[in-house]
Amino acid sequence: MPSHTDVLMFLRSPVLPVPHAFTTRVGGVSQGPYSAQHGAGLNLDDREDDPQAVAENRRRVAAALGFDPARIARLHQVHGTDVVAARPGVQEGDALVSTQAGLLLAIGTADCYPVLLADVEAGVVGAAHAGWRGTLGRIAARVVEALVERGASPNRICAAVGPGICGERYPVGADVAQQFQEAGLGEFVLERATGPHLDLAGANRAVLLAAGLPAENIWLSGRCSTEPDFYSYRRDAGRTGRMWAVIGLPGGGAA
Repeated sequence: MPSHTDVLMFLRSPVLPVPHAFTTRVGGVSQGPYSAQHGAGLNLDDREDDPQAVAENRRRVAAALGFDPARIARLHQVHGTDVVAARPGVQEGDALVSTQAGLLLAIGTADCYPVLLADVEAGVVGAAHAGWRGTLGRIAARVVEALVERGASPNRICAAVGPGICGERYPVGADVAQQFQEAGLGEFVLERATGPHLDLAGANRAVLLAAGLPAENIWLSGRCSTEPDFYSYRRDAGRTGRMWAVIGLPGGGAA
């Protein structure tokens, strides 16, 4: 796939003018199935990995962006479309929005797509977890609505869609393909000899365009999570780590 970024600890988007990153599996201390090709890995999920290693990985990510590791807003992601006002710690939902400076929003992925959004003039940022259910429910548009409620304007919002499973590697059942057809996203169902596949990156871009974002304000990483640089649930048959997509407003007080 085409790439607009180098293989580093972080991938960054040229359209987002606030601290942000899409992590790879490089740059951490995790071992075993969570390691990188040539050393320890940057796994950010502690459900199966060594919690101390994951805590150090999280500290490294926060510190690299200038944030306090105690000021990270995370989610127990449920493959829905709920957007919640971010606060430090763990909440339930699949998207976060914030006007707080010094608060780092984090979305975990290992094939689903992360979407990061910002309107600098309004001082508001958002982050979404968009698997097929979230994409079908237009979660990216729901985040845009939440940003607008906080003073953003669609024509100022910039959005970056990070690495996720590419269409050629993402076969789905006929029932899922039909749901996309019925939801007006049928052009992102790719018919292949082995059955339908989904182009979730393209679908999320279309959702953002329909929500009013200018095309030049939307960036796709062009990277597939099944590449060796990333963690992939499908590629690794369920035993894998998680990347983070993170974004925050710089500073230490409320915006």
